[in-house]
Amino acid sequence: MKLIMFDMDGTLINSGSMIANTINYVRGNLGFELLEKNIILEKVNDPNISSSEFFYGTKHFTEEQGKLFETYYYENCLTDLEIYDGIKELLEDLKSDYIFTVATNANSEFANRMLNHLELGNYFKTIVGYNDVLKPKPHPEMVYKILEDINTTKEKSLLVGDSHKDIQAAKSAGVDSILVNWGFSNHKENAIETIKELEDKIFKKFN
Repeated sequence: MKLIMFDMDGTLINSGSMIANTINYVRGNLGFELLEKNIILEKVNDPNISSSEFFYGTKHFTEEQGKLFETYYYENCLTDLEIYDGIKELLEDLKSDYIFTVATNANSEFANRMLNHLELGNYFKTIVGYNDVLKPKPHPEMVYKILEDINTTKEKSLLVGDSHKDIQAAKSAGVDSILVNWGFSNHKENAIETIKELEDKIFKKFN
């Protein structure tokens, strides 16, 4: 049973504008100045910083921040969404040979809505979000949960993502990973640029 776990935002879909707008909505309500979209997306994916501290100046996310974020996100999560070119064709090409799942630091309820809205939801056996685990990526708990849910092995699994949070989660779980460079980060090395490269790497891993 060959398993491919996909990150969602920045890997399957381009939701960058909506994420940036949501964080700026929270910042505005808390009295902070708004940030440039590219800065937000770069920092969202950085495993070496505390997101709550960087964006909102608190050691941990507060209840108020969470409510503001989820209110705006819920109302706007279907706007400004695009599937990255070639993703749907890749899923269609590979669906008979692999099980697909999603491992996202978004809320899994919202992730389901977004993927269904883009007509991608049916490709995925399960969608695991930050609300389904105690610790989101870069912690490996999400990867372990998916392996258990699908009942497959680390050796038969692969994680595809656009951030070092994804790669760290996979590495800590002992799972191979592929870093893609069409998402929210601009990686200087060890990242692939095209869907064709992704497909080649998947075949190389499993054949």
